[in-house]
Amino acid sequence: MAAAQDGHGGAYRRLLGEVAVWLNRYFQRRLPPGDVDDAVQETLLAIHRRRHTYDPQHPFGPWLAAIAKHKWIDQLRTLGRRPADALPETLSVEDHEASVISSSVLANLLGELRPAQARAILLVKVQGYSIEEASRETGLSSSAIKMNIHRGLARLTAFLENTPDVE
Repeated sequence: MAAAQDGHGGAYRRLLGEVAVWLNRYFQRRLPPGDVDDAVQETLLAIHRRRHTYDPQHPFGPWLAAIAKHKWIDQLRTLGRRPADALPETLSVEDHEASVISSSVLANLLGELRPAQARAILLVKVQGYSIEEASRETGLSSSAIKMNIHRGLARLTAFLENTPDVE
């Protein structure tokens, strides 16, 4: 940003490209998918308009995060003002019994594992995190995540093989 403030166009274009990637991840975790692009563009415009307020003596990240947070709040306010679609008179509701039972069984099974194993399996196998994302989330190394998944699944297999069938 300091180079961009000094008039280096290439540095500014690179900065906006890298910031756009970060903003995309930031808003994907906080907004509905259809609103992410708008939030990214609004934030990039705000950064452009306020670039003169950045002080190179301070870190760039907190300055960027403050602008992103304000734009996120603006998006939430906009979402709150959108008219809600009326519900139809006859609304069919699926039976969620199987999902509830599956969730309960999964929670009980994960309760048989060590916490690190259960967390690794939950993040990677259930919630779809990559090994690297799970590593960042837990603070464990990628190899520790893989090891916890392997050992946890082996322990679950052994547990299930030793459980008598109930009918």
